[in-house]
Amino acid sequence: MSTPQETHTPFQHPIRIYWEDTDAGGIVFYANYLKFFERARTEWLRELGFGQQLLREETHGMFVVSETTVKYLAPARLDDTLTVTAQLQEAGRASLTIAQRAYLRTAGHTQTSDRLLAEATIRLGWVDSTTLKPGRIPAPVLKAMK
Repeated sequence: MSTPQETHTPFQHPIRIYWEDTDAGGIVFYANYLKFFERARTEWLRELGFGQQLLREETHGMFVVSETTVKYLAPARLDDTLTVTAQLQEAGRASLTIAQRAYLRTAGHTQTSDRLLAEATIRLGWVDSTTLKPGRIPAPVLKAMK
């Protein structure tokens, strides 16, 4: 695997916390962070010009999550606004490792001064959308992410 040489600004996606996101204790249910990270990755791909449905139709391939590691640092609560980031950490021919973070957005502050709530490392594999066998990530997708 290769590690990107340049440090790019992570992609950022806003998320509002709704009742459906919280548990009985009034805080975001831990598994919902995986949904937030998925949304940010999807919007990142879309911003790069690769809607996932169109990518699947045109290449007959898709990304699947093969491994996740999440560290929870502080809770989010109802009506909070988060900034969820996605950034390429490593790229290979058939897999990617994406670093992701969820920050509590504080009015008047930038993302770097907001409070880090959770951070994750997500490993994605590229598979054939019919057989689910591993394949090579399309070159234009890799190029756009780097």
